[in-house]
Amino acid sequence: MGKSNYFSSKSVFGQLISLIGDKTIKDAVKKSDSDRCVKRFKSKDHLISMLFCSFAKCNSLREVSGAMLGLSGKTESFRLGHIPKRSTLSDANKNRKVEFFEDVYNRLLLEHGSVLSDSRIKDVLKKQVKIVDSSTISLFKDILSCVGRKSKDGKSKGGIKVHTVINADEIVPSLVWFSPAATHDHNFLKKLKCDDNTIYVFDKGYNGYRAFKHFSGHGTGFVTRIKDNANYDTVAVKEGADEIHSGVLSDQITEIEVKEDRTTSRLKVRKVTFYDRENKREFEFITDLFGLMADLIAALYKIRWQIELLFKQLKQNFPVKITPS
Repeated sequence: MGKSNYFSSKSVFGQLISLIGDKTIKDAVKKSDSDRCVKRFKSKDHLISMLFCSFAKCNSLREVSGAMLGLSGKTESFRLGHIPKRSTLSDANKNRKVEFFEDVYNRLLLEHGSVLSDSRIKDVLKKQVKIVDSSTISLFKDILSCVGRKSKDGKSKGGIKVHTVINADEIVPSLVWFSPAATHDHNFLKKLKCDDNTIYVFDKGYNGYRAFKHFSGHGTGFVTRIKDNANYDTVAVKEGADEIHSGVLSDQITEIEVKEDRTTSRLKVRKVTFYDRENKREFEFITDLFGLMADLIAALYKIRWQIELLFKQLKQNFPVKITPS
């Protein structure tokens, strides 16, 4: 059997870059028209330069351009056509359309998404589970204090809030939305696509009864924690004696009041009370998934921790100060 020379004589960075096909880049350039009126520093060079910046953990454009000068004569292995100066890279970051990078990301995710995880939750539930959460970037807190507010503990909330959605089978974002740090989390729920093949999992900071009604109307599932001051009426109680061993304390059908512009309606939801023996804590979940077992509702919420791991990874590997909201 012949030896594969696909990665031979290539640096680690060159091997990573080789996973991005030329067709992927050309199609993204054509779609976004990102090389229009550009003579030398093309989109491909810009992409490779910014990837180098991330992998080398550079803190400034000067550091990027200086470090890349050391690659002179070695650029063929990772297909770089032009090593940029600091001003060139600065102009490109300012003027090149962000849609180019977005399209490359989405194409790579579509191509390699099937091998990102060994456990396929979608195959078990027959639905795609998506996790929603946000973090606050407070690196420029002094500059961005005008978009923040003072919380009860006196700490500034100035900065940019990054709302993120990941598929439970993949630890990569499928949707990112930026807002001022003072923007309430539940406003992001309007950005989510609703269909009967999706279940959204998020914490109680995203609680919004209008959104819950919208989800239920489109057959979209959701799982979240109920707020401490929530008002609801119990309609029916399911006997859960046979599920106490799994941590389920109660399983109730409840109704909540949804106030809209000039009308008020009632929405039927399910409230599951679960005791976590490991952490010795009691949790109350609210959901519109009436057909699943109660302990599975708790298990769905537990996988929300995956997005916390993503934020931790970003904080450790990139020079941006991220504070969980």
